[in-house]
Amino acid sequence: MGGSSKSVRLLAGVIALVAVLVAPTVVAGAAPSGPTGGSAAARWAASHDGPQPYAGVNVSWDVPIRMSDGTVLRANVYRPADARERPTSTKTPVIVNMTPYTKLISSIGSAVTQHPVLEPFLLQLARSINLSGTPIDGINAIAHTIRDGGAKTFLVDFDLVRSGYTQVVVDVRGTGFSQGKWDVFQDREQRDTVEVIDWASKQRWSNGKVGMSGVSYSAINQIQAANKNPKALKAIFPVEPGGDLIRDIVAPGGALGVGFLPLWLTLVNTTKMVPNVASMLNGTFDWKWLADRIADPLTFYPQLLAGLFTPDMASVPPELKELLETDSEPRTAWLDRAENITTPTFIYGGWFDLFTNSEVRMYNKIPLPPGKKQLIMGDGYHLTIGGGQQGRAGTPPRLDVLQKAWFDKWLKGIDNGIDSYGPVNLKQVGDSWITAQQFPRAGMKRQRLYLSDRRSGTAPYAVRDGSLTPTAPQSQARMTIAPGLAPVCSRDAAQQMAGALAIFPGCSDDARISERAALTFTTPPMTTTRSVSGYSNVRLNTVLDAPDGYWTATLNDVAPDGTSKVISSGQVVASLRGYDPAASQFAPNGDVIDPFYNLTLSTRQRVAPGRPVSIDIGLLPTEAIVKPGHRLRVDVFAMNFPRGLPLRPLLNESGLKPQHIQLDPNRPSFVNLPLSTPIGG
Repeated sequence: MGGSSKSVRLLAGVIALVAVLVAPTVVAGAAPSGPTGGSAAARWAASHDGPQPYAGVNVSWDVPIRMSDGTVLRANVYRPADARERPTSTKTPVIVNMTPYTKLISSIGSAVTQHPVLEPFLLQLARSINLSGTPIDGINAIAHTIRDGGAKTFLVDFDLVRSGYTQVVVDVRGTGFSQGKWDVFQDREQRDTVEVIDWASKQRWSNGKVGMSGVSYSAINQIQAANKNPKALKAIFPVEPGGDLIRDIVAPGGALGVGFLPLWLTLVNTTKMVPNVASMLNGTFDWKWLADRIADPLTFYPQLLAGLFTPDMASVPPELKELLETDSEPRTAWLDRAENITTPTFIYGGWFDLFTNSEVRMYNKIPLPPGKKQLIMGDGYHLTIGGGQQGRAGTPPRLDVLQKAWFDKWLKGIDNGIDSYGPVNLKQVGDSWITAQQFPRAGMKRQRLYLSDRRSGTAPYAVRDGSLTPTAPQSQARMTIAPGLAPVCSRDAAQQMAGALAIFPGCSDDARISERAALTFTTPPMTTTRSVSGYSNVRLNTVLDAPDGYWTATLNDVAPDGTSKVISSGQVVASLRGYDPAASQFAPNGDVIDPFYNLTLSTRQRVAPGRPVSIDIGLLPTEAIVKPGHRLRVDVFAMNFPRGLPLRPLLNESGLKPQHIQLDPNRPSFVNLPLSTPIGG
């Protein structure tokens, strides 16, 4: 037995050495074809799912990493190993994941979902779940994160490790088992990430090349690290990253993100209090960790509570006020600075993700050629992480497969063709996947469609059923809408809740319930297929009865059976409507199509009650198909809870009074759309 064991170990070592030596010379073969990747994708899948040079994974738990200010972060280190879990002596590239959700969750999740006995069962279970047509068919996409590879980009991918990578999962400062105060993406935390990359590149098991992986928070800090261009960082694979936290989730359009923020802050602030039980049992408990948690138990809660309960502007506390000025430390730290990135970057996002506002914008700002930067935009939610979007006929490869191919190219030098994929793969809302050279796609034509009070006959249940027309109406009319709670049952609510509410698709997939509290404006049915690709803006000529108000608009695809599906949406608090022209985008005719709101107290413009004021509501970028027989619709609301709720002082000033759209030929209200073929043309 002893001789046999030695022979097996020797053979495993020879295989591993050959794999390391040969890998960089592997020939790519045929170039990737379309969103599926063609035969190249089949090779990427075989590389991920097939036999690996290492049989096991060795784990070092809670490895201390001391930062330059003395704070100790804790990391789990996963290394390639033999079948008896003895780590290889071969130096490998390192993949770093910085998480605030405690690496304990990652370790448990990885151990369960990738257990050699449980994994086949879980995969079969995920493949067999089909609740389509039921009231809870939204569970499909969440369950399919396991089947379609998304879960492995959030957890540790043991197949990736066994293929010859070391993966390091680190609790960010002030979370998990790491010391310090949670810094929430600010300068000290960003410095930590760069120092961890440097540390990982210099360990005895590292070959000096570092990549980064992870979802959401762990994607944002990849972007933040890459914009500083640390020498050892060679590639990143951010899944669902944000690039401007104020405009993404904290205060989109100036309204506090009450659907997401309380849940997220509670999750992190709760899990950071979970102690390291093993250290308590073996007598190595970190008392500094405990002191840090006692000193800062509820990070960011004071700002959240101030936003909800401060009665007037004069009473706004300093910790909230600094979030409401452009040049404050957190506002500056929370910007992606993607224009500084020189590291190969593969971004995965979604049209209904929490960070849709940033994902496309970030990709376009990165000054790298196609191939060194890639973008996939699905139409799922934040929690689904590619579930139902990947790894099937007509779809892109699984996320774990793409991630490994990306790292193989840029960390191991394998010529596998991943740099010829895309560079932009888009799920068209209402249709299938396409490949493009850019987003927005070339060839779109800008068109105004005007809001008219002429009844379309398609939404008799709405507060008012109006029309969208290629020509401006020549008569005046006033249409009134009052704040209400109907948007609780909407796609915006599902999007803000990271997709949790989408389990019940009756609200997220059909806007007719929420439209009972909306003004609707609908086109005639399309006679030919049209694409919508890019940014849209709704211009409203408004009249308020108070110094402030809150406007929301959605762009919908209305099917012949009346089903109304949201394609995109936007919102703005009336007094925060001002935007920065230098950072905004405009159509050739001068219409703003992507207003970059200032969202600061110093630029706030209260409204004169009773006087008309123009409001621009920038909609999130989208890629959609509107088929023959379908119609386009704009919905207008005076509330968008829980996606947003105006700060309490602004809410108090609005008095929750009814709001008015004044249709006026001299000050028309319209939506400016990017269409493949103009309507009526």
